[in-house]
Amino acid sequence: MVAGDDTGWLAAFPPLTALEPEALGLLRAQARRMVVSRGTVVFTPGALCRHFMLVLDGAIRVQMVSENGREILLYRVARGETCILTTACLMTRADYSAEGIAESDVEAVAVAAQPFHALLARSAVFRDFVFASFGTRLTGLMMLVEEVAFGRIDLRLARLLLDRGGAAGGLDMTHQALAAELGTAREVVSRQLKEFERRGLVALTRGHIAVCDAGALAALAENGRHGP
Repeated sequence: MVAGDDTGWLAAFPPLTALEPEALGLLRAQARRMVVSRGTVVFTPGALCRHFMLVLDGAIRVQMVSENGREILLYRVARGETCILTTACLMTRADYSAEGIAESDVEAVAVAAQPFHALLARSAVFRDFVFASFGTRLTGLMMLVEEVAFGRIDLRLARLLLDRGGAAGGLDMTHQALAAELGTAREVVSRQLKEFERRGLVALTRGHIAVCDAGALAALAENGRHGP
């Protein structure tokens, strides 16, 4: 971790450019630039949260893993974003309940717990930024809970295939990775992909899923229409 005397990185977080002079001075003195290599475990369940992290580049995958190894993706933290779990742990002084892994090389700014709490107490701008970010991410998590609990796997899988591979005509992704994205079992995803292949929507090869009929997938995702 290296000190960052300038605050040019604030351009990635527009609300913070309006910080009060005192808060800006505190942030300038306490913020530290950091680089995390791809594949690095940023935090783990049970670990103490020591820093508030603001991501400048790259992405951190936040996920939960069950005792039997099943994964569910909670969200990703990308440029201009903060981690709701980190914020919650700092505010409640609780340990992490999930893990964060750098999906790419990540550049970020870290603010230690003590100055983070000082900024929350002294700066209305910083406080509004933190709670707005928290609220936005919480809404996304509630949507995830709704999808996992009530959403049909065929519709969710169709949306994911279009979002991640529609423009390129396919995606390089294992059935296990897809299952983690959707919060379900690998066997469920494999079975649904086989059904999509039977209907001519996709073509399956090892480690690759080719989108053959994006229009039909879009119709399924948006309207729940099934082919024969």
